[in-house]
Amino acid sequence: MFYGLAKYSPQLLAVLRIVTALLFFEHGTQKLLGFPPMPAGMEAPAGMNPMMLFAGILELVGGLLIGVGFLTRPTAFILSGEMAVAYFIGHAPMGFFPATNMGDAAILYCFIFLYLVAAGPGAWAVDNAAQRNPA
Repeated sequence: MFYGLAKYSPQLLAVLRIVTALLFFEHGTQKLLGFPPMPAGMEAPAGMNPMMLFAGILELVGGLLIGVGFLTRPTAFILSGEMAVAYFIGHAPMGFFPATNMGDAAILYCFIFLYLVAAGPGAWAVDNAAQRNPA
């Protein structure tokens, strides 16, 4: 029953890429624009430190690039590294287990982006249009 779904792999990969990008983009808007509002106790955009500012820019711009599928592999590589750093700097010091140190999202983002480095953007990506029309 499930083997017939393999023909939809490029489309499902694109759905994974787009949904991941939208969620990641939202983290960027949260850090840079204050929307949606940060949870209580978290840093507001006005009091942002340089590391949070840099992370917000990566998340906003990277989320947009991944979402449209432009420069997917190099962008995903950079974002995977950002999430690894975020986990080890921001989450791991709060405890060993990701479920208790709130680092499970960072780990998931890290490995989804790492997968996109290897797999590419899937269907519905600007990268694919560039390949069909070489300059």
